[in-house]
Amino acid sequence: MVGGPYFDVKLGRKDGLESKAHKVRGNVPMPNQTVHDIHGMFKKNGFSLREMVALSGAHTIGFSHCKEFSDRLFGSKADPDINPRFATALKGLCKNHTVDDTIAAFNDVMTPGKFDNMYFKNLKRGLGLLASDHLLIKDNSTKPFVELYATNEKAFFEDFARAMEKMGTVGVKGDGEGEVRRRCDHFNNLNV
Repeated sequence: MVGGPYFDVKLGRKDGLESKAHKVRGNVPMPNQTVHDIHGMFKKNGFSLREMVALSGAHTIGFSHCKEFSDRLFGSKADPDINPRFATALKGLCKNHTVDDTIAAFNDVMTPGKFDNMYFKNLKRGLGLLASDHLLIKDNSTKPFVELYATNEKAFFEDFARAMEKMGTVGVKGDGEGEVRRRCDHFNNLNV
């Protein structure tokens, strides 16, 4: 629908019987974590560093609330590596983020509604929104993958599709441990 790669989604996967927000931390990367910490989460689920970077490319669509990246913009910890024009625009957008926590910015400022490799090109230009995204171009272990995907969209799409198929096999529940959801827009016992 937004131009990204095709990948198979296996049917019949069982999901947990309940969802609790407090169980997310430590299992989902946070926007200010280091590459090492994020890779640790992926590694415990059998993902390589390359697969982690490919999956990070999902940030080519979507948005993030200002509270997730405002520390890169304001105060003594403002990030000097962020593109100055981008920082100025974000400061204007997020100036009232402490009053209105719904204010958000697109993760990919150039092609926000298209799944492409622009996210990786943006990282090279200082246009990474989240600190964790920006670190992918700064860290010597992940930089080669960012550079590959920035210049080779086909490689990104192939790696992303494979990693998404693999993601669908992580944490599959056995009999009695979960349920096959009949409706994907409704979560039983969702407690956020």
